[in-house]
Amino acid sequence: MTQALARDLLETARTKGLMVATAESCTGGMIAAAITDIAGSSDIFERGFVTYSNIAKVEMLGVSGETLSGHGAVSEAVAREMAEGALARSAAQLAVAVTGIAGPGGSDDKPEGRVCFALARDGAAIFSETRDFGPLGRAKVREATVLHALTRLLEGAHAAS
Repeated sequence: MTQALARDLLETARTKGLMVATAESCTGGMIAAAITDIAGSSDIFERGFVTYSNIAKVEMLGVSGETLSGHGAVSEAVAREMAEGALARSAAQLAVAVTGIAGPGGSDDKPEGRVCFALARDGAAIFSETRDFGPLGRAKVREATVLHALTRLLEGAHAAS
């Protein structure tokens, strides 16, 4: 499934003349890896940011310290700023960002399996959402996150003019 989505993304983005960037926290580069596993991905993959720590989110993507302290790293507000920062700091026209709790652990407010996504595209409003995958275990939460992020990127590529 992951390879099929990545192939579809490659074909669609290539057709639309789009470059893609990723901003990843809980997946640690797995979305970028899924895209670059496909031969020819250099046609559409511009760069990936792995910003696991809060300081990396601030320094590499320009996420506001106030947003982090006010909402926490696992929030749609932070995901939106991550996606926006990925676009601003790359030559991409389409970016996805993910931040979440892969597990084990979590809290009542932010349980294991909660992941916040954002999709930014030149000339369009930033889309964000929160998905609760549940306590599936770290590997499965990360896998589900990669699949969902690729799906959102593909949708964003299709919507581009």
